Amino acid sequence: MAEQRNRRPGDRITLTGLRVTAHHGVFDFERERGQEFVIDVAVVVDLRAAASGDDLARTVHYGELAEAVVAAVERDPVDLIETLAERVAAVALSWAAVEQVEVTVHKPQAPITVPFADVSVTIVRERP
Repeated sequence: MAEQRNRRPGDRITLTGLRVTAHHGVFDFERERGQEFVIDVAVVVDLRAAASGDDLARTVHYGELAEAVVAAVERDPVDLIETLAERVAAVALSWAAVEQVEVTVHKPQAPITVPFADVSVTIVRERP
């Protein structure tokens, strides 16, 4: 508990609602037809240097991050959205400035037999 109190909450860059059509899922029809996945990514980055110098090179370029996340979701189908979330987290942590990432993968067209609004998994990963 003391460790959490001493941690700086961190500045954040957040991408909400990245929409990607991909072929992930356990069922053959999900792999064949594909479906939309919605990705939310929040990275913890110290933004003081970028803000004080008004310098894009001293932050995470959110456009490049968005493109890298979409590319990661589009490639190599997997069964689980949990696996997909881990992949996206690894992509975000590949930026040296990213201290921590929170990823939510939404699967709004999941093959569920009862009415629902959304299915999602959320993970939080830190740089080791």
